[in-house]
Amino acid sequence: MTRGVPERGTADVAGEPGAVDVAGERHQLIGIAYRLLGSVAEAEDAVQEAYARWYAQPRGRREAVASPGAWLTTVTGRICLDVLGSARVRRERYVGPWLPEPLPDHGQWAGGGLGTDTADPADRIALDESVTMAFLVVLESMTPAERVAFVLHDVFRYSFAEIAGIVGRTPGACRELASSARRRMRAERAPATSTAGRAEVVRHVKEAWEAKDITALVNLLDPDAVMTADGGGLVGTVLRPVEGGARIAQYMITIADKAPGLRLLERSVAGAPGLVAQYGGVTATVAAFDASDGRAHRIWVVRNPEKLRLWRPS
Repeated sequence: MTRGVPERGTADVAGEPGAVDVAGERHQLIGIAYRLLGSVAEAEDAVQEAYARWYAQPRGRREAVASPGAWLTTVTGRICLDVLGSARVRRERYVGPWLPEPLPDHGQWAGGGLGTDTADPADRIALDESVTMAFLVVLESMTPAERVAFVLHDVFRYSFAEIAGIVGRTPGACRELASSARRRMRAERAPATSTAGRAEVVRHVKEAWEAKDITALVNLLDPDAVMTADGGGLVGTVLRPVEGGARIAQYMITIADKAPGLRLLERSVAGAPGLVAQYGGVTATVAAFDASDGRAHRIWVVRNPEKLRLWRPS
């Protein structure tokens, strides 16, 4: 069954008042769940479960709900809270660092080559600052309640009264959660650089990497740069972050020497300039960058094939 509104609900939809509006909430719900969970697959599952609970209610009870969208948001938020709580335990057993799933631009879905499979839930996630790797990585450092309060209020503009019903706290407590999350975001994120500036850094890194010019690479990386790689134990990669521009540059040259035929492509990764590495036309690695003052200071490398399904032909 295709992920989405459960099949048992499709029979009811045609004759049910407001059914189209209920189905139309999916776009917003997927966007919320992805930002909360950092995984398209988990976001799909959370929204699927919310719809399943909606349609599990008797029709009369559904019709009595004043705002089905608010009901679905509340249930999706609570499901995500539960997932985030269990995710912390699962990620302690994860092999190597865990990184969020990177999104391609809408024109780069790999489901049908570079086609536009509009049934793909990720096609419903607006690519903006709140899905960049830098943003999502900071979200990972927050408590589940902070993350829900911050995302719903600062990204989706829900009121603290609405959020209170999701996290089970007072509106004032939710305001404090969002403020704490906001301080964490300011403290951990680097000064913003224009998209054009980041794209220029990424382009020069690509050129130096292809030329195996270690001197140029060192000059393009901040001396205190950090590269984090996620292979999930399914493919080979470094299991700890590589720290220091010189060490990262040496690692990149070593990879280039060991991987003849590697093709590097400049692509938008989660709404920001990045690089994609392909072997035989198949994406093997997606790298996101954060840069300032003409140098890359953070590189996030996703190699876990389970997180690259949107980048690969089905």
